[in-house]
Amino acid sequence: MPSLTRREFCAAPAVLKGLSKSKPNLLLLMSDQHRGDCFGADGNRHAHTPVLDRLARDGVRFRHAYSSTPTCTPARAGLLTGCSPWTHGMLGYGRVAAQYPVELPAAIRAQGYQTLGVGKMHWAHQRNLHGFHRTILDESGRAESPDFRSDYRAWFASEAPGLNPDATGIGFNDYKGGAYQLPERLHPTRWTADVASRFIDSYSAAEPFFLKVSFARPHSPYDPPQRWWDFFSKREMPRPFVAPWASKYEPRNSTRDDIWHGRVSEAETRAARIGYYGAVSFVDEQIGRIVESLENKRILDETFIVYISDHGDMTGDHNLWRKSYAYEPSARIPMIVRGPGASRGRVEDAPAEIRDVLPTLLAAAGGSIPAQVEGQNLLALQREWIDLEHDVCYSPANHWTAVTDGRRKYIYHAQTGEEQFFDLSQDPNELNDIALSSPETAAWRARMAAHLEPRGEAWVKGGRLMPRPKSNLYSPNYPRPQAASVK
Repeated sequence: MPSLTRREFCAAPAVLKGLSKSKPNLLLLMSDQHRGDCFGADGNRHAHTPVLDRLARDGVRFRHAYSSTPTCTPARAGLLTGCSPWTHGMLGYGRVAAQYPVELPAAIRAQGYQTLGVGKMHWAHQRNLHGFHRTILDESGRAESPDFRSDYRAWFASEAPGLNPDATGIGFNDYKGGAYQLPERLHPTRWTADVASRFIDSYSAAEPFFLKVSFARPHSPYDPPQRWWDFFSKREMPRPFVAPWASKYEPRNSTRDDIWHGRVSEAETRAARIGYYGAVSFVDEQIGRIVESLENKRILDETFIVYISDHGDMTGDHNLWRKSYAYEPSARIPMIVRGPGASRGRVEDAPAEIRDVLPTLLAAAGGSIPAQVEGQNLLALQREWIDLEHDVCYSPANHWTAVTDGRRKYIYHAQTGEEQFFDLSQDPNELNDIALSSPETAAWRARMAAHLEPRGEAWVKGGRLMPRPKSNLYSPNYPRPQAASVK
């Protein structure tokens, strides 16, 4: 069978062959800040994601997949441990602990796999392997120790001496968009795919591999190559959804470009979305190159593939930017499973979460699921609802807990005790807060109280949810040696 080009891969029907190994290769594809609706398979006619759409058609797509704590580090702690926020200990944006009782790379390695992590890990300390044989890092300029330089930045310095990897001039949390100002081959999205493809192309070990490929985009800066900027500049872009309840977020919280709320001009919003959609498409295209490498090695159908993001991106919806919110653009993520054991073309309605990736991959590797793991195998998912939460972020007003089944969502704002309730089946864009009018609010409030009650009276007292105006970033379960070093 001849190898497929990326275009042919996106269009051709799947032909699943028998496995030549007793265990499949494992490929975890991850992006940063990819909202769950910016995805053709989710019904978004503006998005251009042919490779991910193809993976979804060949596998299982999870319609109601969430990030329980939708910022980078707590989401990655959930991925690493297979646990809920309270159990792994990160209730908001802090530092991933140095070690947990169960860790995904170590668990897969113990099943006889060769393991490699490529791209953004966002761990502390940054060279911590957590069980990987090796990591090759792009940490977007973060340096948590004076001697750290990511592998991407070191490569960039050797390939383009004297050039600035941040030449586009857009900050890592800015809302503005713009085309990448350097040759495309230097872009971190391209570099990440290059490293992953070379690993697959040259892999010759007898053992199966576990490869995690973690792209730093479409997280801001929204800086796709010029050709993707031009592609979306010529297209209609979706306008933000802004609910009446979101009018309080219309004033800008800052004159800087890294705002978390504020209405900006239509031109700036359009530019942000052109950049964001272009960044999503560039990631999709580079995933296509990785998949081509699998096909060229004739191991595509022997590889179990999972695609997720760590959280979404508001991109101006409800006058909000960035992430850390309970609302769908921030908390809902794309999630796909493709490969041995995954039904083709199935759409799963049960709520899924990042904690489910560890048990799914471990089961595919032939391992048993440790008792500490709270996630479920995505191919045998049985869950009625999922818990969401985030400690204080940006402002004491942004502090909440939530529960959802993908059709209804109840949000409790911890600072004041304010409630929101949405019927997502009829109102997927959360335009109508029906907390005061819906007869279902009380039942969902009770569900939230039952979930939080084991945490103590600071959370639930006498069966009632308690306001929590103060930050509580780490639960008592957070590994203590690392907690002592957190500032």
